[in-house]
Order: sequence, then structure tokens, then C-alpha cells
Amino acid sequence: MDITKRDVREITMSKYFTKKSILYWIIAVLVILIAIILAMQFKANFSSQTTTSTVKTSSSSEKASSSTKKYVAGKDYKITYNNTDLIDKATIQKGLKASYLTDINDLMNTDEQTGSNMAKIEVYYNKDKNLLVENLFKNGHSTNEATTAVVYDLKNNQIVNSGVNYDTNYQPSWLVYTWERLTK
Repeated sequence: MDITKRDVREITMSKYFTKKSILYWIIAVLVILIAIILAMQFKANFSSQTTTSTVKTSSSSEKASSSTKKYVAGKDYKITYNNTDLIDKATIQKGLKASYLTDINDLMNTDEQTGSNMAKIEVYYNKDKNLLVENLFKNGHSTNEATTAVVYDLKNNQIVNSGVNYDTNYQPSWLVYTWERLTK
């Protein structure tokens, strides 16, 4: 049996790993590595652009606990529902929405011209009159009294009174909802 140099190469080198195929594999690995590096740079640039635009649009006195400036329940604010056997959460939310008190970003915004600047909101349910009485406490107010009160009629789906003083006929009876700012 006559073995030539070519036969020895064919026997010792696998048909899958020729010089040409090894070169293709090296090029493929390099292309994949470059794609991964570019994807990581794109993601980093995109994240920093998002954070930068968020910081520019938010008030300088605002501070959220998360890096994306989204407020986090339990860290930035706390919501408590009470007496849910008297009134369900959806009904409470309906009254809050009508009073524009469901936007957390607005409630947390300390800019007096563009935000609500709330420290606390207490909502009471007057079962006899089927009303929600929303007591609003602004940041920096010196007393423990509400700075504004909103009375929402659940039967007619409308605000019946809003302002600093409200009629004692609307006097609340059951605390059903509390929103509190936790960060300063």
C-alpha cells in the first residue's frame, strides 16, 4: 500500500477542520463577538439617554429611589386600604380618578406650578350619603389639617364640593384609603 503525503493529511486532518473551514470559524466567532460588543454599547447608550431625558424633565428637588425615576410603592410612597368590606377598591379608585388623584408622578412632584406636591391623602367614606371625602395634605403645611378637601358623590359620579372648607353635612365616617409620601 502506497501512502502519499496527501493521504496522510487526509487521514490526520478531519474533513470538518480544514484550513479553510478553520478560517471561516475564526471569522464567525469574531463577527459574533463584535455584534455582542456593539449590542452592549447600544444598550448602555440607550439607557443613559433615557435616564438623561428623565432627569431633564423632572424637578431638581425630586428624588426617586429607582434609577429610572419611576416611583416605587413601599419606598417612595405607601397606599393603604381600610374597611374594604364597606366599599371596594375599584369604587375608591373611581372617586380618586375623578379628582385627578391617581397619577403618582403628579402627586410626588414638588413643583408647585406643575405638580400636586402632596404629603398625604386620606379618603373617608360616608355610607349614609354615599360620598367619598378626600382630604389632601400638601408638603410643608404647618398643621395636621387638610389643605384641601374634595367631596365625590358616588351615586351621581360627580364632585359636589371642593376647596379648603366643606360643609359639615359631608362629614366623613370611615377611613377607607390613605396615600402617603415616604421620600422627602
